[in-house]
Amino acid sequence: MNARVLPLFRRAMTESWRSTLGWTLGVAAALLLYLPLFPSIGGADSQMGQLIANLPPQLVNALGYNDITSGAGYTESTFFGLLGFVLIVIAATSWSSSAIAGDEENGTLELTLAHAVSRQQLVLERTLAVVARLAWLALVSAVLVLALNSSAQLDLSVGDVVAVTAAYLGLGLVSATLGLAAGALTGRRIYATAAAAGVAVLGYVLNAIGNQSSGLDALRNFSPYGWAFHHTPLASGADWGGLALLYGFSAVFVAIAVVALRKRDIGG
Repeated sequence: MNARVLPLFRRAMTESWRSTLGWTLGVAAALLLYLPLFPSIGGADSQMGQLIANLPPQLVNALGYNDITSGAGYTESTFFGLLGFVLIVIAATSWSSSAIAGDEENGTLELTLAHAVSRQQLVLERTLAVVARLAWLALVSAVLVLALNSSAQLDLSVGDVVAVTAAYLGLGLVSATLGLAAGALTGRRIYATAAAAGVAVLGYVLNAIGNQSSGLDALRNFSPYGWAFHHTPLASGADWGGLALLYGFSAVFVAIAVVALRKRDIGG
């Protein structure tokens, strides 16, 4: 009976456990490397504060280091908005591009569909597997940040950590679901990879340019990165509008993937 419940999801999770473990260790290593350093370099009068004060304002704005001397600013700038962002986008790109397009290029997608599996079921269960793995990485991030909060003197609230984690996961979902949609539309892994990574890079660039002046601020309205971190959720709490955009667009991309795979000639 259990074998009939979400068989593609279960199989994807089982086959990807090594990859999931590797990304989990990567996220943990980044947090354990960066956060314990804050007590020795944080504070407005610290060496880090003096270094940031001497940097060109354009560079500081582009990197989002304006508030790096606070625990919230440091955690968001060094992990969620930088290294953690890179890690979750690469994971989302890798998993989403292989979920549909990768299997089609390998010739295994047709074999799977020949076993009484509908195309809609395939897209939804493969998407669920990607979402579950990204949610796991986000959960690990939140747990480790909270575990290090006191010893690293970050002074973060649980609610704000939940808020930034939701934004962090939403940012990964935008890349993943767009990659799945591109894979379903084209059947080519290179296009799925380009779409998933491209939206993340474009979003980061638009946000960095938007940080340069008030006249360019509107560019962040078109950036998934800006939707996630423009309002600094780790210091200010959840930005419900930004979260709605991140999760809303992700849902739309999943719907596109379902429709695209149902209509397309697989292997044609």
